[in-house]
Amino acid sequence: MAKLLQGIKVLDLTRVLSGPYASMILADLGATILKIELPEKGDEARAFGPFQNGESAYFAGINRGKKSITINLRKPKGQELIFSLAGKCDILMENFRPGSMENFNLGFERLHKAYPKLVYASISGFGQTGPYSKKPAYDVIIQAMGGLASITGTAEGEFVRVGSSIADLNSSLFSIIGILAALHHANKTGEGQQIDISMLDCQVALLENAISRFHTSNKIPKPIGSRHPSITPFQFFKAVDGQIVIAAANDNLWKKLCEVISLEDNEKFKTNDLRTQNHLELESLLNDIFKNKTVKEWCELLEPAGVPCSSINNIEQVINDPHVNFREMVIKMNHPKAGILTLPNSPLKFSNSKNKLDVPSPLLGEHTEEILSGFLGLTLDEINQLKEDRVI
Repeated sequence: MAKLLQGIKVLDLTRVLSGPYASMILADLGATILKIELPEKGDEARAFGPFQNGESAYFAGINRGKKSITINLRKPKGQELIFSLAGKCDILMENFRPGSMENFNLGFERLHKAYPKLVYASISGFGQTGPYSKKPAYDVIIQAMGGLASITGTAEGEFVRVGSSIADLNSSLFSIIGILAALHHANKTGEGQQIDISMLDCQVALLENAISRFHTSNKIPKPIGSRHPSITPFQFFKAVDGQIVIAAANDNLWKKLCEVISLEDNEKFKTNDLRTQNHLELESLLNDIFKNKTVKEWCELLEPAGVPCSSINNIEQVINDPHVNFREMVIKMNHPKAGILTLPNSPLKFSNSKNKLDVPSPLLGEHTEEILSGFLGLTLDEINQLKEDRVI
């Protein structure tokens, strides 16, 4: 069975996380990814730990299934190689600071004029326009500027960064949505276009109800620990041996919870709105109850009653979870230098399309000669000359 994006070719000039994670998803779906890297150094992520047999497991985890070509974009011959490769591809992806691609003579206007159908995706911290567009950005900067850090943490503690690089990954996922929509349009009309993805835009888009809460209450949302601002009880509670999360997200589930824990009916807690208003009193009652049994004991009582609950799993527990393993969400991949790597699998599963992942991340420049000869028809002598000129 062919993969869904088999035949689609992507010229990937992205590095570190936001772009590479997006192009990895396209690779998982069958697209051919030509990953352009700086000669000798490569993607900065190759220097990020942890390392396995000298190879970056960080890099390997987000660059599987790609082909690595080393080209120096600062050299005119390198820029022309990229220009020529763009003409053989359906999509170009880049996450340089705005203005950099124009400095490389590879801006959207030039490429669009030459290749009208090309989908050109630009991912940056703040977008191609606006007063912040030229500022540098990393995940932690966007979490802070985008308001996420201001609503994350305990009520008594300091603001904290979310544990994964969620601002980077948000922009990766929005990028894929934009790319596939633009690709569909290009295939129908022959018209490609530039997709302007801002990490800050993506973070603001995912503030969920924080903005509406501010405008309806005129109160600035703050960190409130594990609980939900509008649904109660919907949070962590201490048990004998750890913490349990309870998500009684409606009045019917609340009644079921009360039956299991033998909590008497109370007018203060009749509705979700009342429970939220009186959450401090309710939390005190529930903490006194949940501290008397283990997490496992509570789950064995609550799950048969239909009350959503769970232990708070650490990463070791996640990768050994029977359901996670049944869904094949953790895979082993054999890397030529790193050896056997343990990686998260793609969560995308299709009834009629193959999505098995078995191609590891590439070695630096592993496919340079293959791509330059196969895509551009360069001879071995021409490739050797480019090496001598330090273009590749």
